[in-house]
Parts: sequence; C-alpha cells; structure tokens
Amino acid sequence: MRAVQYDAYGGGAAALKHVEIPIPSPKQDELLLKLEAASLNPVDWKIQSGFLKPFQPRKFPFIPATNVAGEVVEVGPGVNSFKQGDKVVTILEFGSGGGLAEYAVARANITVKLPPEVSTTVAAGLPVAGLIALQALTHAAAIKFDGTGSPANILITAASGGAGHHAVQLAKLAGNLHVTATCGSRNIDFVRSLGADEVLDYKTPEGAALKSPSGRKYDAVVHCATGIAWSVFEPNLSENGVVVNITPSPGTMVSSLLKRLSFSKKRLVPLMLAEKREELEFLIGLVRDGKLKTAMDSTFLLSEAEKAWERMMEGHATGKIMIDILG
Repeated sequence: MRAVQYDAYGGGAAALKHVEIPIPSPKQDELLLKLEAASLNPVDWKIQSGFLKPFQPRKFPFIPATNVAGEVVEVGPGVNSFKQGDKVVTILEFGSGGGLAEYAVARANITVKLPPEVSTTVAAGLPVAGLIALQALTHAAAIKFDGTGSPANILITAASGGAGHHAVQLAKLAGNLHVTATCGSRNIDFVRSLGADEVLDYKTPEGAALKSPSGRKYDAVVHCATGIAWSVFEPNLSENGVVVNITPSPGTMVSSLLKRLSFSKKRLVPLMLAEKREELEFLIGLVRDGKLKTAMDSTFLLSEAEKAWERMMEGHATGKIMIDILG
C-alpha cells in the first residue's frame, strides 16, 4: 500500500517520505480499514517535532495522522459489531498512527458506524477536534445538553480553528449560553455564522485583552489558542470562572497546580483528550441531523501530503485540513 512516513524527530514537511509498505493485519478486537479520508491535527506536527518525546511515536518509521474514515475490509478476532463493507470513522492510536496510508488497523471500541447521511470525508474531520471541544464544554466546564444547565457566558479562543469552530456550534446547541469568540479579522463573519454572539479580532486591543464587548464576565473559557497568560484571563472571569486549556504545556500544568494550592475559586484546567466511543457517536448524530458541521480549510491528495503538512504548521487553518486518500 501507499503510505507517508517520517524516520526521526524534526524536519517538518521536508522529512515526509512516500513509501510502499505491506498492508497491516487486524489482531484481536481490531478492524482493517480501507481509508477514504483523513484529517490533520496540530498535535500531528507537534509529535514530529518531539513535543511528546520519548513517549511518542512509539517507534520509527512512523506514519502520522489518527483521524480517519473509510470502509471495513477485514474483521479481527473478537469483533462482532462490524462487518465488511461498513463505513466507519475512528481515532487511530496516537503512538502508532497510521492515517496517511491506504489501509490502517483500527480499534473496534473507538470506531463508529456512519449513517448514510454522513460521508467519510465529513466524518474524518470530526474525531479529535469535535471530541476535545465537546469534553471541554461538558467535562471541564460542566455544560449540559439536556436543557437542565444554567445560563452561562462562554469565551472560545481561536474559534475559527478545528476545535474552536466545533466548540462554538456545540456551545450554541446547549441553548442557554452566551458565546464570545476570538479569531482573526478575515474569519469574523465565518465565526458569526457558526452562532457566536460576540466576535473579537484577537489583534485589536480589545481582542488581545479578551474583553467582552457587552461587558460580560466569563463563566468558562474554552482556550484553543496558545500564548495567552493567566493574567489576561483572570480579570475577565466570573467569581467561579474556569479556563479549560485544550493544548496544555508543562507550564499549564504548573499554573493549574498553583491555582489549586492558592484556593482560588477561579480555575485553570488542563484538558487531555479522552477517546470515548459514545461521545463520537453523539457527534456523528448531530452531523446526521444537520446540527453540527465540520468546516474544511483545504483538501489535499495523499500524494500532496507535504503541502497539507506545511498548511498545518502555519497554524492559520479555518476549520480542518483534509487528506483525500482515494484521489
């Protein structure tokens, strides 16, 4: 099969290599998928850069990307809920990767069947970005989708990005949230179209200060950007406000601990993705019903993986960067 891999840390797009390798075989509780689409996430290039060294990748050479969708072609031992021909979406193991290839082995317990209304192209853009947005709202910020939650003011930074644009839509689906969002000037209309009540250009003084145009204090912040200090968030938070950082660094972990030790009611919460099949099914159901959309910044062929990688490393994608495996 065709695949794209790299052999060591670093090197960016220039380090990607196009290779021909054997098709893998599914083991216990696994599926072999013929991939149709994949999407890139910022964590993919961060892994290449050594951000999670020495834990990930588990070994070299490494085929990057974990968000994929395609068709089941072989079912491993112990798998009874899938059959050949099923269209599915899944998250491959981060340490093993495998998404930039024509075939990949997936874990059955985090794989979701796609309804006819949801294409593999749309589905492949959803898993990591959609799940981290959902978990930031529900787990860390205690937002409810059953109508029982209290009204709240929410800030979403980098709201035009992969996680951010999903977070804006999900927050508005909760029904009782006032959403303020930040983005670049070129994406203001796009973020408004997602349902944001207020949109700040992050390059303006007001945007850099994260101040709500209507003077609201934020009960929760879904922080999808980088490089914003706690001192910027703190004066804009309500008494029990929480900042959920979806791209935590070691410094974030230290700051979170210090906030707890100071007994402050205002909290900083580092959020790590939890791979939950039932939550991915929930998101796919929203897409099926037309309530959630995945915006696509750009689409590249597998043979153009270097261009996709460069686009990802620029850090200014509006929505998701997609890979067309079949093309």
